Amino acid sequence: MSCTAKRNPGDVTVLGIETSCDETAAAVVRGGRHVLSSVVASQDELHEEYGGVVPEIASRAHLERIYPVVQHAMEQAQIGRDGIDAIAVGHRPGLIGSLLVGVAAAKALAWAWERPIIGVDHIVAHLHAVSLDTAREPEFPAIGLVVSGGHTSLFAMRSALEVECIGRTIDDAIGEAYDKAAAILGLGYPGGPRVDSRAQRGDDRAHDFPVARLEPGSLDFSFSGLKTALLYAVRGTPTGRGAGATFERDATRLTGPQIDDLCASFQKAAVGAVMLKLDRAIGQRREAGGEMIRSIIIGGGVSANTRLRAEAQALADRLHMSLHLPAMTYCLDNAAMIAGLGCLRLEAGLVDDLSLTASPAGLY
Repeated sequence: MSCTAKRNPGDVTVLGIETSCDETAAAVVRGGRHVLSSVVASQDELHEEYGGVVPEIASRAHLERIYPVVQHAMEQAQIGRDGIDAIAVGHRPGLIGSLLVGVAAAKALAWAWERPIIGVDHIVAHLHAVSLDTAREPEFPAIGLVVSGGHTSLFAMRSALEVECIGRTIDDAIGEAYDKAAAILGLGYPGGPRVDSRAQRGDDRAHDFPVARLEPGSLDFSFSGLKTALLYAVRGTPTGRGAGATFERDATRLTGPQIDDLCASFQKAAVGAVMLKLDRAIGQRREAGGEMIRSIIIGGGVSANTRLRAEAQALADRLHMSLHLPAMTYCLDNAAMIAGLGCLRLEAGLVDDLSLTASPAGLY
């Protein structure tokens, strides 16, 4: 199999496959930025009754959907196998059963089409999503932030391919905390958009929820305390321990305005924690006397959150930096970000072979 791009860099075309969690996705991207097609088959309806993703259900759904999704992406791009220079696949981190489906599909296509295969880190791909379908490229060095259902991480970025993790969550990811908050409030799944919508009608000063700071100077995150504070605000302080614990109040008795206020107050604290660490990371880099941070890059499903986008813009304006957020289409898991970063890796000669493996744990 050829391990170098056949075309000029701007014409390199990659098929991307993404199955790290519960979205079966395929996309074709040219030159790292130009999305020719992006197809995502959501599984929300399969997992809604469980209030979260069930790994076995997710992997079985991927098996059923992967071929038609890839076929649809190729047809939408109006391209044949001869127009594809490589196959990129998100191979870490994620649910192992889900990842195996995508990696197996990518290997099969790479072998059959005699094309290079490129393993892409799902978290880093979220940072590349800001470059899709736009002429506005971030300047480096940059500070990157990934906020999603499974990850909340900060990165120092010298380029799109040179990233160093400088902070991560020590418990829940922010998106997971949103899902749990929605479950506590009886709002259903997925929780992020539902809490965000209700928060816009509420008073964020109604409840004083904690913003975790951890040790002085820490760039890590924690959302478990916020989740517990919301639970106690809704149901009262529990008596007893473990399975025998009982609460003072029934969450089903909350009024609509009370739920709105709880959502607004929760969102204020959750986003406040992220902005605190983002601001701190930039400040630490500046104090260290290194290269001036030029951009803030934010990716992941929670980058669609209205309050987070507004506060990130306010922070960037205050620090006189450029802010780069994905188009709403590319906030959630998608294969365009996998294919786009795959283009850059192909151009840099960073390719894999058929021994590529799936890994539930990432480098970051």
